[in-house]
Amino acid sequence: MTAAPTLPGTVTVRVPAKVNLQLKVGQRRADGYHDLATVFQAVSLHDQVSVARWDAWEVVPSGTYAAGIPTDEGNLAVRAAKLVAERCHIDESLSIRIDKDIPIAGGMAGGSADAAATLLACDQLWGLGLDRDEMASMAAELGSDVTFPLHGGTAMASGRGEQIAPVLARGTFYWVFAVSDQGLSTPAVYAECDRLRERSGERVPSPEIDAELMGALRQGDAVALGRALHNDLEPAAFSLRPELKELRDAGVDFGALGGMVSGSGPTVAFLTASHEAALDLSVSLAAADVAGDLRRAKGPVHGAHVVTGSRD
Repeated sequence: MTAAPTLPGTVTVRVPAKVNLQLKVGQRRADGYHDLATVFQAVSLHDQVSVARWDAWEVVPSGTYAAGIPTDEGNLAVRAAKLVAERCHIDESLSIRIDKDIPIAGGMAGGSADAAATLLACDQLWGLGLDRDEMASMAAELGSDVTFPLHGGTAMASGRGEQIAPVLARGTFYWVFAVSDQGLSTPAVYAECDRLRERSGERVPSPEIDAELMGALRQGDAVALGRALHNDLEPAAFSLRPELKELRDAGVDFGALGGMVSGSGPTVAFLTASHEAALDLSVSLAAADVAGDLRRAKGPVHGAHVVTGSRD
């Protein structure tokens, strides 16, 4: 990715995207959220977030998906920086530069990853020495998916998705991500999930991760993992965007070990047997003209970490 120009005293953090290997969605709670059980895996699509002291708050977009980065106070990275400043009684403005290689509004926690990176970068820039619990508390306040990018690897999440526990995963898994040029609203997908369940009279059990998935991860068995991939939000995403089902089915027909919508979509994730198989699948999907933006990645990878910079 193209790096944004840096300012003196800049701290830069590299942070990964995620894919949900399983996403089980419970009933809608009184607070409007749903209880979740999910297994995240961090994959090798990364954003870099750089923070530096500045005379006013600003967001400087850069990278593959720069055009979609909000530059106002609604940007989750800005909210993360201001939350740290408020909690730690710091009265400074920052320039936040985002080199974006994680798809935007794609179900891969792109905005959440940037928020997590900003928390870590601010801690380093301001020399706060925040512990894991303090950072996790702020991450959970910002959003359900913000905590996981701080951890990376493979992890199980519960609650709204903010309660994280590491999961043993052996080996490396190879992915192809078919990225849509049109986003899907996460609230709209959850609302459609609720509507479809109400219409069918479906009894919604407490969300639990399947033992088959956990076993596949422990054994590093990509074939078994492909069979265990599952997303309760997928029918809702297909209902709102029927072409996503056609894309998922095409990828499986072309040899993917498994395919599913990632998170609330619209990115469709395909697990493959190897790096070479991922290349072959990408070529097949492109030739069939069923997917435009195709990205390959592997996982698990490390979570957010400082790559340059020190406080001054």
